[in-house]
Amino acid sequence: MSKRMISMVLVLAAWPALADDISNLNPGVTTSELLATAPVRWVSVPQIAASLEGQPPMAVGFDVDDTVLFSSPCFYYGQNKYSPGSDDYLKMDEFWTDIHTNNCDRYSMPKEVARELLDMHVARGDEIYFITGRTKGSGGETLTATLKSAFGLGKMNDVVFTASSENKVQFLKDHELKIYYGDADSDMRAALEAGIRPVRVMRAQNSSYKPEPRNGNFGEEVIINSTQ
Repeated sequence: MSKRMISMVLVLAAWPALADDISNLNPGVTTSELLATAPVRWVSVPQIAASLEGQPPMAVGFDVDDTVLFSSPCFYYGQNKYSPGSDDYLKMDEFWTDIHTNNCDRYSMPKEVARELLDMHVARGDEIYFITGRTKGSGGETLTATLKSAFGLGKMNDVVFTASSENKVQFLKDHELKIYYGDADSDMRAALEAGIRPVRVMRAQNSSYKPEPRNGNFGEEVIINSTQ
């Protein structure tokens, strides 16, 4: 008997014990269970573009954190510096002034789905607004310049900070936006309340913003492969 045949016999002899070990680790899944996916309205960026064909230029809005920027490194830094173990730092002017005046967002990563969406809307001639729930801070802001540079935008509206001044829903209505992109449930609620089209950009799983939202919870469109 060849060495190869002997090896095969030994493997087959050991298989029952090995199979028992594997079944204890994972109960397996049926084909029906695999196919029972959530009834989410998945959409791609090209499909969004196709839905806008023939429509004149319009105003559209984007949330910032976890929608166009993966900014968890900035918030991780802020929490560890100002309120380790709690979210109190989000209420501190020192934190917001720090990340904006010292441009902490240079460590935030632009999301590729945002780049694709922005390129599409710029090509259409749409007016773009970035609307964030951040606090501006007493020291001014560098977020507008960061976004302009990160996405190669030309003429650009200043970022709108809604935490302490503008009401997001009212801003969407007053500026007659037609689409609002966001990752959070609050973004989708704001768009629906304003009577405009909500489109969900999925939050990265390693984002520091927890808990994870339930994509498609409001019947909104969800962009496929949009965590990055």
